[in-house]
Amino acid sequence: MEKKEKIVVAGCAVATALAGILHYSHANPLFAFAVTAIALALLAMIVGDATEQLGSRLGPGATGILQSGLGNLPELLVCIFALRAGLANVVQAALIGSMLGNSLLVFGLALFIGGLKNGTQRFKSEPPKLIVTLMLLAVAALIVPTLAKEIHTPAEAHVDALSIACAIVLLVLMIASIYFSLKGDKAIAPDENEMGHAEWSLGLTIAMLALSGVGAAFVSDWFVEGLQPAIKILGISETFAGLVVVAIAGNAIENLIGIQLAYRNQADYAVSVILNSSLQIALGLIPILVILSFFLGGTVLTLVLSPMLVASLALAVIVSAFVVYDGESIWLEGLALIGLYCIIAASFWWG
Repeated sequence: MEKKEKIVVAGCAVATALAGILHYSHANPLFAFAVTAIALALLAMIVGDATEQLGSRLGPGATGILQSGLGNLPELLVCIFALRAGLANVVQAALIGSMLGNSLLVFGLALFIGGLKNGTQRFKSEPPKLIVTLMLLAVAALIVPTLAKEIHTPAEAHVDALSIACAIVLLVLMIASIYFSLKGDKAIAPDENEMGHAEWSLGLTIAMLALSGVGAAFVSDWFVEGLQPAIKILGISETFAGLVVVAIAGNAIENLIGIQLAYRNQADYAVSVILNSSLQIALGLIPILVILSFFLGGTVLTLVLSPMLVASLALAVIVSAFVVYDGESIWLEGLALIGLYCIIAASFWWG
């Protein structure tokens, strides 16, 4: 384990312990929430690193599957606790916010920083083309239930059943994409020379996954309990809290590896890693939570979103598609993506 990774682990241990102390001592709600958010972000980084280390022993296809199954663990736990607490709006905003954060903020930062450092960056266009195509289908699965309710079609009275049907379709597509990854089509696979190599022992990797998973379960519960008091103190809407605060704390931080790869001019892998994170949420996390919500005992999560959330996600996917289709990028495109993210985030400040 490198020195940088040891620092992250040590910082995570301190932040998690402090978050627990603040939670159970009923300390200042805003300070406790901030510490808990930091602990959650650090746990997400450790889960991401351990998943990459484990996947490096099994090949790039298996790495993608492990990232799908384990990389979103902290956010999955946060969403489960939030649904049990009746915060369906926060969960919807957090899921869409994670996709926006990856597709616009993290992707934009990668292109901006990579472009300033290396000039025009070129990458295989086939992998991101496939990703954005699947993302467009996922957006359609969100648009259809929303339209069914907004324009009062006969399906309006059956949005729960329609949401489950769309979730099943997305899960089938997820399974198909996993099979495709295992098949290992060379035309769309990132260069294995850019893939990471296992540096941790197998025992250490499994131990870190287990400990970070347990830690994420506790911290996620504390995070959700501290969310509502923090929203009231800060005077922000539930939607903005989910779209920005929860999304960044639970997901986007771990994908900063994509920015590092772009800085090193490893554009192929950087683009695939970042955009795949959004795809994993769309095809895996969202449908799983929709189905689980009917059994958790809290609020039910449907795919009926506010028109503004749907429009924002559609814009993000379309703009990302335009950026990747020519197989090259410049720093100005990255800055444009960051600007779009800021505009969307600002529009949800009031709700």
